[in-house]
Amino acid sequence: MCRTNAAHNDVTKAYINRLATAVPEHEVHGTFVNFAERLLRDRRMRQVFERMVARSDIERRWSCLKPANSGSNESLDADGFYTLGQFPSTAHRMSRYALEAPALGAKAIAGLRLGADVERISHLIVTSCTGFSAPGIDVDLVRRCGLDPCVERTVVGFMGCNAAINGLRLADHIVRSTPSSKVLLVSVELCTLHLQETDKLDRLLAFLLFGDGCSAALVSAEPTGLAVEGFHAELVHGGGGQITWNIGDCGFDMVLSGQVPTTIGEALRIRKGRILSGVSVDAIDLWAVHPGGRTVLDAVEGALDLNATALAASRDVLREHGNMSSATVLFVLEALMRRGAPVGARGCAMAFGPGLSAETMMFSKGA
Repeated sequence: MCRTNAAHNDVTKAYINRLATAVPEHEVHGTFVNFAERLLRDRRMRQVFERMVARSDIERRWSCLKPANSGSNESLDADGFYTLGQFPSTAHRMSRYALEAPALGAKAIAGLRLGADVERISHLIVTSCTGFSAPGIDVDLVRRCGLDPCVERTVVGFMGCNAAINGLRLADHIVRSTPSSKVLLVSVELCTLHLQETDKLDRLLAFLLFGDGCSAALVSAEPTGLAVEGFHAELVHGGGGQITWNIGDCGFDMVLSGQVPTTIGEALRIRKGRILSGVSVDAIDLWAVHPGGRTVLDAVEGALDLNATALAASRDVLREHGNMSSATVLFVLEALMRRGAPVGARGCAMAFGPGLSAETMMFSKGA
């Protein structure tokens, strides 16, 4: 049985008080597209790739890798991390992740402008599916950002694009069980460390979507920001092999089936009542849908019969950043919070991940 925590009856309610986002300094979309095209030996495949790039609705993506000079023929980046015939091992990629991820995480946390309140953070939750190290990002962030060394740390690893919703659910449980808690959630992903040297069109099209980014959120019982109203988790029958993310010898290997948008759309049409925790579509004012790609957003829009502007924030994030895995839905929530909404406006955050799984969070605009 699927369990929905649709409404909190407790006196204590959790709020997302602040949100901040960060990306690396290097804009790489065009560079990555041109490099990927060179991996496709078949002219027809290159033409298909070019058409899909034009239809992706992505204009910019960001990476911790600095693009090579335009005259370089063999390497994508200035450090030669991706050099034709010499793509890095998983160990090499993880070394780069351990170096870059904490710095990007600290940049996002700085955007929260916590000041002296940083010492009052009681819990740190980190979500990531693009790297592993121990001691990990959580320990590094405690030291970099001046967190209390007694802070309780949790790492949510390898859950894919919907991990931030899981992180928010955990933060919600913590705050409601201990109202004095101040939870810092950090979702950091370095997706561009996992380009594969392949001539398989589907693998290169999947990589076309992804960029690097980090989101940070402060969650507490202080009644400001976005009030958390409840969560729902759903495994979509028949979609288990449509999104996979496996560790290989040369990085993490993504499989993203072209059937994903259809499967998501069908699931929403059939089960939207429980996926939306019993709230009618018409009662939702704010939509923070994870932009897994243009076709995913089109599928959600069509299945729920949303108007053309309902997913504007999601489409803006996709256009400016691509898909940053778990960090992305918080980018959309941050955009909605920044744009402003009337107190009491109701919202739904939604993300999809391996399994095929759908995770939703219902929220409302607080003071």
